[in-house]
Amino acid sequence: MPSWNDILVEINACPLESSLDKVRRKYLLKLSEHTGRNVIAYYSGFLQKPGVGNTQINDDDKNGFMATIHTLDRSKGLDLILHTPGGDIAATESIVHYIRQMFGLEVRAIIPQIAMSAGTMIACSCKQIIMGKQSNIGPIDPQFNGIPCYGVLDEFKRALDQVKLDPAVIPIWQTVISKYHPTFIGECQNAIDWSSQIVKDWLAENMFKDRADPLHDASEVVNKLSDHDGTKTHARHIHLEEAERLGLDITKLENDPDLQDLVLTVHHAYMHSFANSNCARIIENHIGRAIIFSIV
Repeated sequence: MPSWNDILVEINACPLESSLDKVRRKYLLKLSEHTGRNVIAYYSGFLQKPGVGNTQINDDDKNGFMATIHTLDRSKGLDLILHTPGGDIAATESIVHYIRQMFGLEVRAIIPQIAMSAGTMIACSCKQIIMGKQSNIGPIDPQFNGIPCYGVLDEFKRALDQVKLDPAVIPIWQTVISKYHPTFIGECQNAIDWSSQIVKDWLAENMFKDRADPLHDASEVVNKLSDHDGTKTHARHIHLEEAERLGLDITKLENDPDLQDLVLTVHHAYMHSFANSNCARIIENHIGRAIIFSIV
């Protein structure tokens, strides 16, 4: 496998404006040739560009998937490489629906490093998740502008309980609760119910469809992935072994050394692309068609 430095040497051997694209696409094609399947990489530059805009999943991504799926032989299925911090639930639901319209249930998720939050939700919509020892998924508890919905509901419940025990604390809690707009509590509950239900449905319809009780198993996994008390933080990194214990269908990347080499080489190429350009997100297929979103 070409190492991180090997990929950098290969990039530097060509003019930078073209070499980043050429090297990524070279190894995406090699990956597709190895698997015999279509490959689309959905990558975010959130690690290289922390705090900047336009690195999260949003409705613009539908255009990227439309462009990269066009002309592909859909009978070959799809390997979707995911590297994202997450993003908008509505956009995520719409993207999954579109991908299923194009490929049915014949979609595998490959996670070279990190697919958090809505990225985890997309992975759960697939028939299988491929992870390595370095890979992570995350909790699916939704957030509003970085505020965890479960945390808001827990705080509100704690306020009610304390006020019942001691009305003298009402002024303290009024200061906290007054910061929420009037419908915020309800919106948090709706977001939790929404994200949990769609992931439960996706798991039951695809990954768990051949199990004895798909809905029961899907509910168990969703409850664990959205258990804010258990995960403690929305940023919690769930490793391969824990993902297996949760009940997800995980294939170890290390089971196929050639696949492992190709996936990690592709990953290195994308990391260099984000480090050496103003790209925020890239959606790209194995035949060189791409939509690239810049920093805003």
